[in-house]
Amino acid sequence: MSAAAVIDSYFAHLAEVLRLVPREPICQALDVLRAARAAGRRVYVIGNGGSAATASHLVADLTKTARLPNGPALRCFALADNTPLLTALANDTAYERVFAEQVAALVEPGDVVIAISGSGSSANIVAGLRAAADRGAHTIGLLGFDGGAARHLVDVLIHVPCNHYGLVEDAHMAIGHALTAALRGLPLPEIGAPGDGAAVAAASVGDT
Repeated sequence: MSAAAVIDSYFAHLAEVLRLVPREPICQALDVLRAARAAGRRVYVIGNGGSAATASHLVADLTKTARLPNGPALRCFALADNTPLLTALANDTAYERVFAEQVAALVEPGDVVIAISGSGSSANIVAGLRAAADRGAHTIGLLGFDGGAARHLVDVLIHVPCNHYGLVEDAHMAIGHALTAALRGLPLPEIGAPGDGAAVAAASVGDT
């Protein structure tokens, strides 16, 4: 198979995966985030590897891009970003506790914990969600594969029905961008040639 054919196949598979993602739980997650913003609650996002990168990106978008003009910002934090704390917990406690210990220390009742995971089975994700429940947090899961143990530990399950890590991670990123766009309420530019660059820039202001 040629490189072009592989690329076309990947893009086609991604489009199909996104088509299969249920919309209702994304809308439920949007309601949770809107309520958190209105109440001044904090949002904590956890993930490993590529999902940790997605978590950091989502935090940037929710904090900056999703903010309404002259409105309150969502206060968001990615718990894999504090390298000294993460490695201290991994070294002195256990890697499976790196999120649970932070959740226990930081999360207050009414806060939101978002878990991003391809498999939903990572021990530190599962432990983090259990700690979030103990703290009285609202929990959202962006999961793939069969959802793993994490699917039973979240209040809102956004499940990407796919067993390919790359496609699941791409879908999770798209879901994050969709949530950001919905929180901001911005129209999307027309697909195709950009045309008026100033108009496109205005429509996508704050993108990260």
